Amino acid sequence: MENSPGIDNPFALAQQAADALRERSGVEKYDIALVLGSGWGESADLIGTTLSEVPAAEIPGFHAPAVAGHNASLRTIRVEETGKIALVLGSRTHYYEGRGTRAVAHGMRTAAAAGATQVVLTNGCGGLNPSWAPGQVVLIRDHINLTGATPLEGATFVDLTDLYSTRLRTLAHTVDQTLPEGVYVQFPGPQYETPAEVKMAGVIGGDLVGMSTTLEAIAAREAGMEILGLSLMTNLAAGIGTEPLSHKEVIEIGQAAAPRIAKLLAQIVNRM
Repeated sequence: MENSPGIDNPFALAQQAADALRERSGVEKYDIALVLGSGWGESADLIGTTLSEVPAAEIPGFHAPAVAGHNASLRTIRVEETGKIALVLGSRTHYYEGRGTRAVAHGMRTAAAAGATQVVLTNGCGGLNPSWAPGQVVLIRDHINLTGATPLEGATFVDLTDLYSTRLRTLAHTVDQTLPEGVYVQFPGPQYETPAEVKMAGVIGGDLVGMSTTLEAIAAREAGMEILGLSLMTNLAAGIGTEPLSHKEVIEIGQAAAPRIAKLLAQIVNRM
């Protein structure tokens, strides 16, 4: 079984993490969780007032991020307009890191144990639609999980209908009615997809390709949270565009788009 040292029950570990967060932040209950992927890190500064910031590695079950451009802290913020308390997880564990699905799902389970009932999952990804330019934000309408893995264990049957909340997507459109919607396809990574794999993703209904989000969404649904997914298209996927793919490009596009998408996300969160 995949687990963290000394803890065989992932939900018990999540409860320990939630208790540690409460102690460090002085906040008894959270309302919203946000996972800030590539390009989305600046959003936290615009959401509201920071109440505390804790290095992720100091909370049970969390680790320092393995990807450049990701924040290493767990941040508690009071949302400016609603007064709700948000937990910003700048440190996400990717499936390709080899820590197992429990580690990938730990952030969602911790947020739920801390009281959060809504989560915003963001990422940087490749796009299949040639009419979308790098820097385009796309609402995730649905996903296809090609990792061959799941955070669910045993006979745990979870309905994934409307996994990415129609209500929250409608709310996002009140902020920007031009936001397109798409189906996100997660590959295991860490290598980028081949042109043939990208073509396959399109054939089966995908619009976006990346290496995160779907396992977190499944875990969040298992925990009863309402989910909003937002992808920043940092590049055209292999075989769609003509340029070679690189993580440097992902970071550069994310940096260029950061002020715009930070404002967008802050406006959405302030309406949740």
